[in-house]
Order: sequence, then C-alpha cells, then structure tokens
Amino acid sequence: MTEQRLRVRRVVFGEPRDVAAYLDLLDAYARDPMGAGRPLPEAVRTRLAADLPDLPGAHCLLAEKGAEAVGFATCFLGYSTFQARPLLNIHDIAVLPEWRGRSVAQSLLEAIAELARQFGCCRITLEVREDNPRARTVYKRAGFSAAPCGLFMEKTL
Repeated sequence: MTEQRLRVRRVVFGEPRDVAAYLDLLDAYARDPMGAGRPLPEAVRTRLAADLPDLPGAHCLLAEKGAEAVGFATCFLGYSTFQARPLLNIHDIAVLPEWRGRSVAQSLLEAIAELARQFGCCRITLEVREDNPRARTVYKRAGFSAAPCGLFMEKTL
C-alpha cells in the first residue's frame, strides 16, 4: 500500500464536506492558545459559511492527507499603493497539533506563494504572535522577515 501524499487545494464552498472541514479546522485553531483560546460561536461558523464564498478576494485552502483535513489557510487579496500591485495577506494559517512538524505548514505556504504569483502580487503578508516561536521559525524558513513597519494596532467595533 502506498502512502498518500499531502495535498493542498482550494476549499469548494459548494461542497458540505469541504465547508465542514474548513470550519472544524478554523474552530480547532480558535480553541488553541495561539488562536483565541475559545471555540468559534455557532453564529460565526454559520456566517462564515455564507459569507466567504461571495467575499471578493477571499481564498481558503485545505491541506489534506488522504481524506483527512490536517491544516488550512485563509488569505485575502489586498493592494499595495506603494507598488501599485496586489498583495496577499495570510489571515489565518494553522495545522492540527498532531500534524505539526510534518511540513504541512510549509506546503500551505508554498501553495499560498503560488496563488500570489498567479495574481501578480508584490508580496505576501502575515501577522504572527511574538510568543509563538515555532510559527516564527516556520515563516522565516519560508522566506518571511519582519516588516519595516511599526506596531500592529486594532480598534474593536
């Protein structure tokens, strides 16, 4: 019996199995201490399933080993006014704990880079927690470096 290769592909939001796998992975990430540390509310899951398929610039990926979804990424297409070209922001990327250290994140990052190239992007951006050295190492290995900008800030509405 041959071992199945890891496959990264786009989420098909018209397929209930894909939607469930994506939302379950996002929920697992939300529950993780590096995420929000709590599950996604059911109302958020429902809204995501309805909103993401029609959201311009949204690109969601699944990493699968055989029939099992083991990682995911959510990216949004943006635009660099300084370079007058699109950019791709990795909003969420996560791998199930039992699959970490098996190059799943690397495969997701390679698929994201290919997607960015297809869109003619000038760069890929992401935000990573300072207290997440494992993720920071993965990103550095994939060619990411600290952006020359200041502090990331937010205002909750």
